[in-house]
Amino acid sequence: MTSDLDEAAAVFAGVRPRLFGIAYRMLGSAVEAEDIVQEAWIRWQAYDRSKVVDPAAFLATTTTRLAINAAQSARVRREAYVGPWLPEPVDTANDPALGAERDDALELALLHLLEKLSPTQRAAYVLREAFAYPYDEIAEILQLSEANVRQLVSRSSKRLATERRDPVGKGQHRRLLEAFLAAARKGDLAVLEELLAEDVISYSDGGGVVRASKFPVLGRTRVAAYLKAFAPRFWPDTTVSWIEANGRPAALVYRDGTPLVFLSITATEAGIDRLLWVMSPAKLAKISAAG
Repeated sequence: MTSDLDEAAAVFAGVRPRLFGIAYRMLGSAVEAEDIVQEAWIRWQAYDRSKVVDPAAFLATTTTRLAINAAQSARVRREAYVGPWLPEPVDTANDPALGAERDDALELALLHLLEKLSPTQRAAYVLREAFAYPYDEIAEILQLSEANVRQLVSRSSKRLATERRDPVGKGQHRRLLEAFLAAARKGDLAVLEELLAEDVISYSDGGGVVRASKFPVLGRTRVAAYLKAFAPRFWPDTTVSWIEANGRPAALVYRDGTPLVFLSITATEAGIDRLLWVMSPAKLAKISAAG
């Protein structure tokens, strides 16, 4: 005979991928998202479930509100972060835990941009754009009016649109990344400048643990020169492993079997306009296991 707790666990397991997907997009951290999902499970066990009409809606509400609180705390911590903070990449080829019905609000560069929104704005945007929640349900989750939620989503979308352009397809994305890596390893200034967009930005996240640029590098000429300068020290004796991360082709660079950096780009017809170098060992641990 199935116990009440067994039924509760089965219900939770059915929606868990979506809960993780919401929390991950909100926080940009798989580790923190797992903590949120675990806390939602603890609350689900303790709650009087006989009063819950729609378990999936209840659990999404609980997870979103926990993620908003966590994002508020994370914002304070990240203000003291050494150098640029980048999201933790996740393997989307083999990791079903993301539970993404849609790829929206999953790309690493977009998760980075979401940090510019308030936690409540981020929640409204993620629930609408990534999971297609109706506005009235988002309003109930966030305890706001539907009109307010529509305004939050609209303003968030417009703000993000100022820094996002139409990306190239996955095939061209992979070809650009391959060409970039080949040029970067050689320190080929001419080819690098040809591949990079004029307003390219390069971010490096070492988390204060490994050596990395503490400031973004801006512009085609500066980024190309920077890459050429560190090529002789960085690239010797390294190998590259290809991976799909956050819905896009990406690269893991190893030296002597140890993960050195995860590299993700965004690219448009104008060239590569974002370089995201994740070098923090804590953020490399899970993604390198998949690479």
